[in-house]
Amino acid sequence: MGAKAMQEIQVIRSRRKTVALEIRPDLTVLVRAPLNMPEAEIRRFVDKHHGWLDTHLKQAETRREQHPEPTQEQAQALIQKARAILPGKVAHYAARMGVTPTGITITGARTRFGSCSPKNRLCFSWRLMAYPEAAIDYVVVHELAHIRHKDHSPAFHRFVASVLPDHLERRKLLRE
Repeated sequence: MGAKAMQEIQVIRSRRKTVALEIRPDLTVLVRAPLNMPEAEIRRFVDKHHGWLDTHLKQAETRREQHPEPTQEQAQALIQKARAILPGKVAHYAARMGVTPTGITITGARTRFGSCSPKNRLCFSWRLMAYPEAAIDYVVVHELAHIRHKDHSPAFHRFVASVLPDHLERRKLLRE
């Protein structure tokens, strides 16, 4: 890799022990490296993983083309839709699953559609509203399942499957 290519990749050094590659939403490449790792070693690491980088950059570009950043008006419409739809879906599935969330928050998260806090508070990104209803239901059930199972164990997946037997197909909708 030449000096020009190395300049296109941002390096962040920290007190970590390992080196890692990251592709940001704006398609910039980030290398996280230990403080004392020589630049030549970082360069070798990136060279060694150029296949991974090429593949994942293409996937990120495709995803970005399929799901462009919404305009301000579109974002407001998605936020309103999330506020109108998600509480009802959460209540419906929570009753079916026998779980009780402590609250719901709508966020603008870009990298995850939902999360469940240790105190069972659910967060959903309004960006989820741009996906089919089957995918939205999957994320709601997935996060509600975390109230009972705080991991992604086989028991967690069985619980999700007991509510949505087609959960794997629904999950695929989020990756298209």
